[in-house]
Amino acid sequence: MSNAAKKDPISSAQKAAEDSYSAKDIQVLEGLEPVRLRPGMYIGGTDDRALHHLFAEVIDNSMDEAVAGHASRIEVELDNEGFLSVSDNGRGIPIDPHPKHKDQSALEVIMTTLHAGGKFSSDAYETSGGLHGVGVSVVNALSDLLEVEVARNKQLYKMQFQRGKAITKLQNLGPINNRRGTKVRFHPDPQIFGKNAKFKPAKLFRMTRAKAYLQRGVEIRWKCAPELVEELDAIPNQASFHFPNGLADFLRETIGSKVTVTNDLFAGQSKKQKGHGHVEWAVTWSPQGYGDADSFIRSYCNTVPTPGGGTHEAGLRAAITKGLRAYADIAGMGKKVSNVTPDDVMHGVGALVSVFISNPEFQGQTKDRLSNSEAAKIVEAAVRDPFDHWLASSPKDAQKLLEWAIENAEDRLRRKRARDVKRKSATKRLRLPGKLADCSRKGSEDTELFIVEGDSAGGSAKQARNRITQAILPLRGKILNVESAGLDKISRNAEINDLSTALGVGIGRKFDIDDLRYERVIIMTDADVDGAHIAALLITFFYRYMSELIHQGRLYMAMPPLYKMTQGGKTAYAIDDAHREELAANFFTGKGKIDIGRFKGLGEMMAAQLKVTTMDPKTRNLARITIDAENLPSTEALVETLMGKRADLRYQYIQDHAQFVEEVDV
Repeated sequence: MSNAAKKDPISSAQKAAEDSYSAKDIQVLEGLEPVRLRPGMYIGGTDDRALHHLFAEVIDNSMDEAVAGHASRIEVELDNEGFLSVSDNGRGIPIDPHPKHKDQSALEVIMTTLHAGGKFSSDAYETSGGLHGVGVSVVNALSDLLEVEVARNKQLYKMQFQRGKAITKLQNLGPINNRRGTKVRFHPDPQIFGKNAKFKPAKLFRMTRAKAYLQRGVEIRWKCAPELVEELDAIPNQASFHFPNGLADFLRETIGSKVTVTNDLFAGQSKKQKGHGHVEWAVTWSPQGYGDADSFIRSYCNTVPTPGGGTHEAGLRAAITKGLRAYADIAGMGKKVSNVTPDDVMHGVGALVSVFISNPEFQGQTKDRLSNSEAAKIVEAAVRDPFDHWLASSPKDAQKLLEWAIENAEDRLRRKRARDVKRKSATKRLRLPGKLADCSRKGSEDTELFIVEGDSAGGSAKQARNRITQAILPLRGKILNVESAGLDKISRNAEINDLSTALGVGIGRKFDIDDLRYERVIIMTDADVDGAHIAALLITFFYRYMSELIHQGRLYMAMPPLYKMTQGGKTAYAIDDAHREELAANFFTGKGKIDIGRFKGLGEMMAAQLKVTTMDPKTRNLARITIDAENLPSTEALVETLMGKRADLRYQYIQDHAQFVEEVDV
């Protein structure tokens, strides 16, 4: 055998494989085909969030016109056919032939070509939220029909597209004297988002209103077909938004009637200067927290929400932390703040910050996080001096804020010292032999605590569990309703103390997710009205005093069956009446009577049944408890209405929603 053959032996199979892979296998995607093939690369997926991101891309273009001073009004409309329209009274998309693509108008190039737009230089827009140049073309690619109307130079033009391709030429519809700007009307493609995908009016309404807060000079009009607005949405089908105080108005509405550390908000905006970033902010602090979180910072860049934060948020934190430390030095409290960290200063904060800069750099096509390093310097420079003046002009508020930060630091250090001391096991501290059946695994990885009602259900659960990873804590009936009880009563409640001790954490401000002894906490109650009430009481407790547990997705509801159904040798379990009817129609297809038994409670179920239906990770269903972070004021109001002290609010709620109640067999 030759030396060459020894160095590079090629089998006949390898050679055949090489020969079969040729130029014909190289696929070239043209136009907007890549978007339709891989929509997740451009809008993050095809779920509900991605669907509503289409609206964000379209309204961002209109907002850019408003920020640039060319538009004063934006109109948003959702019609009963599922089409969403966004129009503005700006300059209108150019319709003249494109100098490079002479056979196409600029409008067609923008709508059908990725990375085509007027925002890559500062000639057309000094700042904009659409610098990637893929926004409206991606919306076009993912719509089964999109129409654009442009009013320019007192002429009205129209063009239609389908799944990214033009289906009509640019049409001149004739003269028009009372209109200017651009209107985009589109319908999401069911081939991409599913045949049942629809825009949610309440979500669109909140997104529209938020945009109005971000640009003081713009009026945004909202309209929705009345039949699309359900009673539970609690939104109008027509509205007009114009907020002269911008983010300050936004923050006041967000915090509602919450108690704040300082009497006044710290709010303001920097002067607009060409070539420099423009910043607006509004900040407050509340010891009550904000629904599912102790603190929040909502940030925006060129009116685009950045839920992942970024450098502009870092600039805000730096300005406030440095400013408070500098004031403490002046006030002779420098030593007391020596241990204060930015997290201590920002604990309990509710903040909004909006920055307008040229050439923003976002992480990802959905623009979740701002990464420009200069944004931090721009925001810090804009906020620092006004914050120093605000502290100096309000000595009482400054003193309260200093004491708040110092208290947070001391509390953090106390918790750190407590963690450094080896904790006794929760079972020993409970001193309730047999009450907590703990799991044997030492670490928290993949462990679960089932909170069950009563000793009977607890007995069945202990037999059905995996002793290595699953712990059982039975409770005596219904726990205290924490929404209508004082802190002293809560702190003395035995069931709450047992629960807190079993979890290994404190409650309220003493809660630390790092101390949690289990990876998941699962509420497991009977599938009846009493079980639902106990679950509601437990969820209210976690929402009020261990909200981080929900925020991190660690709280779940078990889904035990209500019925056992048998026919011949077939057995199935139904969660509720609707599921029972579905199984009767689709699962039990043979002849003969279907025997249906109704479980009175978890304690009545055999351990094997409870295991396979409710506790075994391979066969069970869990419902994760979540909170709508975008609508915290509504969540707060609902918890207060349903669980608070005022019975009249509950009575009114029942009256308002009685029409949605359906009678069921019990």
